[in-house]
Amino acid sequence: MADDLKPLLIKRYASRRLYNTETSDYVTLEDIAGFIRDGRDVQIVDLKSGDDLTRQYLLQIVAEHESRGESVLPINVLTDLVRSYTTTATSAVPQFLAASFEMFRDSQSKWAETVSSNPMMPKIPGFEAMQAQQEAFLKAMTGGMGNQWSGPEAETEDAEDLETVKKQLAELQAKLAKIQK
Repeated sequence: MADDLKPLLIKRYASRRLYNTETSDYVTLEDIAGFIRDGRDVQIVDLKSGDDLTRQYLLQIVAEHESRGESVLPINVLTDLVRSYTTTATSAVPQFLAASFEMFRDSQSKWAETVSSNPMMPKIPGFEAMQAQQEAFLKAMTGGMGNQWSGPEAETEDAEDLETVKKQLAELQAKLAKIQK
């Protein structure tokens, strides 16, 4: 279990092959993406120089997924990212993106919790497939971290948000019930 807390060390050889130091075998970018989706942090270093290449390889994984049509980043977001490299806002962009993803993970987690705890939702046609898709998306976006992103200081606010979501869900269920009649 202690090994799961340390990043998985991947070494890049001069031949550009990537070597998993835990399993003593070579891995591909897709293998590394799988480790990350499973919730594991990775660190990729050049064997000879010791340079940290993690950022370079993570960007390459994102670029490959985007080029295969698995687009997550809209054009306007990509354009704004490119612009941010030439503005004075460069220093604020990483913090903004990190905070935005944390809020996103938190809201997805709350939605999944609310939906799974409501006994009426499974009666809606196609709900199970939608829930499975949402859980897979949440796992992919959070790296399997789930509810670990909200801290204890946010519990009161979380409870209020949860009540709001429950209320909205009840209203939606009432509307759906009227439509089904």
